[in-house]
Amino acid sequence: MKLFLSIILLVSSTCFSQNRNSVWVFGDSSKIFFDSISVIIDTSVCISRGSASSVSNSKGSFLFCITGSIDALNAQYPKAAKVYNRENKLMISGDSLIGDAWYREYVLVPFPNDTTKYYAFSAGVTTIHGFYYSIIDMSQDSGRGAVIQKNVPLQGTNFIASDGVAAIQHGNGRDWWVVIREWSQANNDYYFYLVTKDSVYLDHIQSIGFLSEPGFGKIKPSYDGSKIATSQPSGYVSVFDFDRCTGYLSNEIVVEPPRANDTLYTWAWDCAISKNNRYIYVSQLYNYHDTLSHLFQYDLQAANVQASQDTLATLALPINIGALELAPNNKIYLSCWYNPVGTFMYPFPDSVHNYINENLSVINEPDSDNCYFTPFSFYLGGHRTYMGLPNNPNYELGRLYGSPCDTLQWTNLTPALSKGEGVMQITYISAWEKLFINASGLKGKNVTVSIYDGKGSLKFEVRGLKAVNGYFTLDVDCAGWSDGLYVVHLSAEKERLSKKFIKE
Repeated sequence: MKLFLSIILLVSSTCFSQNRNSVWVFGDSSKIFFDSISVIIDTSVCISRGSASSVSNSKGSFLFCITGSIDALNAQYPKAAKVYNRENKLMISGDSLIGDAWYREYVLVPFPNDTTKYYAFSAGVTTIHGFYYSIIDMSQDSGRGAVIQKNVPLQGTNFIASDGVAAIQHGNGRDWWVVIREWSQANNDYYFYLVTKDSVYLDHIQSIGFLSEPGFGKIKPSYDGSKIATSQPSGYVSVFDFDRCTGYLSNEIVVEPPRANDTLYTWAWDCAISKNNRYIYVSQLYNYHDTLSHLFQYDLQAANVQASQDTLATLALPINIGALELAPNNKIYLSCWYNPVGTFMYPFPDSVHNYINENLSVINEPDSDNCYFTPFSFYLGGHRTYMGLPNNPNYELGRLYGSPCDTLQWTNLTPALSKGEGVMQITYISAWEKLFINASGLKGKNVTVSIYDGKGSLKFEVRGLKAVNGYFTLDVDCAGWSDGLYVVHLSAEKERLSKKFIKE
């Protein structure tokens, strides 16, 4: 067991870049600014036991945040999320966004084609159901911003969302994927929404992994977006490969299998993957049968990942273990909640300040087997934490160089092309193992067709084909190809069209 008991204030001596994830707000007025050489404590107006998301500008200066509220506990205020501007004031029209202040109900996503606008996605978990987005325009109110669209439904009130919404930038470096699960019945469905310059829409639903029971569940992308981890109340923790071009999961690694009866085991509360994707850290919460919670490390490259479990800490009530987040300084921070037996300390009374709720714990070297965990070592300057940390995506992820959806790569191949008006349709007939590619409305005459597999490798390409009066058709024999996802790209002088299909 690796448990270090030293209590220190951690200030990074290693430089790290300022970016739009430079400011965290969470808990009871806690605010952290990760500047280029250090970590600075500040004050926010956030009072949220879990859900919060914030964004800064490209220089690292705080712009705004969306947080839960103590209103979530009051039946008169079911729409509890609020948006606060850089001055810690309620943004114009920033009240009454749907959300119940649980743990990861909100995430902020930049507009793909407008640097002044952001989407705020919010999940209705308990009070009001559904999945929604609102739009923030930072050009309003002298740069302090205003909410200009509010609670636009993506899923209606028959959809009971899990509090595990996540966002990953598309491999083209422009669009975004937003993923969420539904929790009202046992399922293994992941809902993938695509955020483009024109719209937000449900691109696909993928059923993969364990058929989880209704309840809480976290979805945690890796730093580079190539993996997504998930944790469930049953103890189930797994890691999938994620294709940033197609938005599909594959190659599941089961870190911990589900338990037969989740009331007899601790919950897999949260997880975080180290920056180099080698290790995953899991916080496991007590579940009624005892008073202990745990922090584990697993080696994702081990022959038996489950057997690689290393216990970093075992904590007892009144400590409730909480969220894990990878920070801009490449450390992983852990939040804990002070929660004595028989009480519900939210919001904390003014008199309750102690080492549990005034500090974060730190995994200082998460990319290392000897990760140097220091419990309750990062002092929040008198502010307090609950069980949640900010749900901020990697805003600086950018394009996936050399991938099939790398927009700059496509620009280099076919410079100065406009989108055109062409439409492509593809049909795969599994009984024949044949793909039919059809396009119409093409303005270009010289056509190139390229097909990539789910790993981004070129599987098929043919150049120099001709469109006739705007129409094009091609049959492709797929016999002998491996089952899985494929992406079809068609380019002409004035078009670049893409579709995907699954061979099974």
